[in-house]
Amino acid sequence: MDEKRTASGGAGAGDDPGAVGRRVQRLRTERGLTQRQLAEPAYTPAYISTLEAGRVRPSEAAVRHLADRLGVSYEELATGRPAHLATGLRLRLVEAQRTLATGAAEDAATAYTGLLAEAVRHGLPDERAAATLGLGHCALETGDLPAAREHFEAAEKLLADAPLPRRAPAVRGRAVAHLLAGELRYACYLLESAIDELNTSGLQDPGALLLLYTAAIAPYMDMGAHARAAQAGELALALAPQVSDPELVAGLHRSVARTLIAAGRTAEADASLARAAEIYQQLQIRTELAHCHWMRGYVHAQDGDLSGAEAELRAARDMLASKRAALYTSQVEVELADVLRRRGKTTEARELLHRLLGELHPDRGSVHAAGAHRLLGLIHEEAGELDSAEEHYVTALALLERAGAAGDLADICRLLGDLLRRVGRTEAAMDAYRTGLGHRASPGSTTLGPAPIRPPTV
Repeated sequence: MDEKRTASGGAGAGDDPGAVGRRVQRLRTERGLTQRQLAEPAYTPAYISTLEAGRVRPSEAAVRHLADRLGVSYEELATGRPAHLATGLRLRLVEAQRTLATGAAEDAATAYTGLLAEAVRHGLPDERAAATLGLGHCALETGDLPAAREHFEAAEKLLADAPLPRRAPAVRGRAVAHLLAGELRYACYLLESAIDELNTSGLQDPGALLLLYTAAIAPYMDMGAHARAAQAGELALALAPQVSDPELVAGLHRSVARTLIAAGRTAEADASLARAAEIYQQLQIRTELAHCHWMRGYVHAQDGDLSGAEAELRAARDMLASKRAALYTSQVEVELADVLRRRGKTTEARELLHRLLGELHPDRGSVHAAGAHRLLGLIHEEAGELDSAEEHYVTALALLERAGAAGDLADICRLLGDLLRRVGRTEAAMDAYRTGLGHRASPGSTTLGPAPIRPPTV
């Protein structure tokens, strides 16, 4: 072999042509080697001199030879990154993920921010995408929805050339951020587009499909598209045996419980939530475990067990508050206020709701803000304060119309219509009823396109 082994496109092809040569010169000098000692027997001293001067780009074989002679890894000589840097960063990303699962999102965000800076500095695109995705999840927990969307969009861009299954978590995160902001139709659009792309491209990755189908259930339910939510749940359940990630399976059971509740199958819903909670407990994922308590509280409330519902909702609220997950905490407290009202604890419920309305607004939890106004309307109506009740119902209606939450909107229109009819405003009552019926008819069909195609293997 001689100095002619310098084919372009070899190791370091995307690097500054002189970078590898400078690293070779530095390491050779540090080790007290001559150019001849480094070169032989495969290369000539002249080749090493030309390389160190930056006038030739070394082939992969040349870099491997030189790395072996210099006692460093091929990656370190080719890229300048310390040996095992990527491995170390990946381990610390796992630690940051664990911090997010068990501690406060702000602490996890600090860790992810540092890891992102290191990944950028050392040119590690996969680790950069993982840190960006982690920051998106942190922002979701803290309720900073604009930041969450930005992080998930950035992660998608970093993974633009990767197969869709690798981009699926970023798509799902962006959809959840839009869902929490009350943009239900757009959340459905993002998820359905990704599902169709997976099913038509030959990339039927079970884990990615399960993640996306599961995420679609919540916006479907909020829009009143219960049949489509049930179908998504059935397809996800059919994929579950092919998925080994326990967190994905737990998320499936938690989401499917919503469709079971809507169908009146509360015992099955409770069993599904219990399975999810057991997995989250084992994995020590506190936010998702809190969500299970939250939904079990709703199941108890549906069954008339208000004492059990209050206990579950308080447990969920306390767990989320301890993690400083402000938006989720507020959402749970809306459900808790409803249970308190039904238990006759009206003053406590009223005070809780007024405080919550300072934290929830149209761009941050609009569906639950509407829920808070609905409850205050009920409280005022029960107290005979009909003008105040009407004001809260109308505000709730506007929030739900903006979000496209058809099921809840039909309910608030009924409440408003009943109130208006009660005070003799028959024409206004009829308008409210007609508005509700218009949104209740064929739930979801006027706001969603065709349902995503079924996976060919399910």
